Amino acid sequence: MKLGELSGIPWRKSSYSGSTGGDCVEVARLDARQMVRDSKNPEGGVLVLHLDAWAAMVSQIKRGAYDL
Repeated sequence: MKLGELSGIPWRKSSYSGSTGGDCVEVARLDARQMVRDSKNPEGGVLVLHLDAWAAMVSQIKRGAYDL
């Protein structure tokens, strides 16, 4: 998927993102895909996941699987 194909898609910023910048992500859904990008660099690339993979990743994050 090319970045030009993503124009006009409504992106939502994470509710955990503060007003001071920091580590922020934005998400958008398109058909059966969930897209994730860095809000500080929206032209830098987009991670595109099938909804099943997205749900599995969110579940793992909530369980603490990626806590550093």
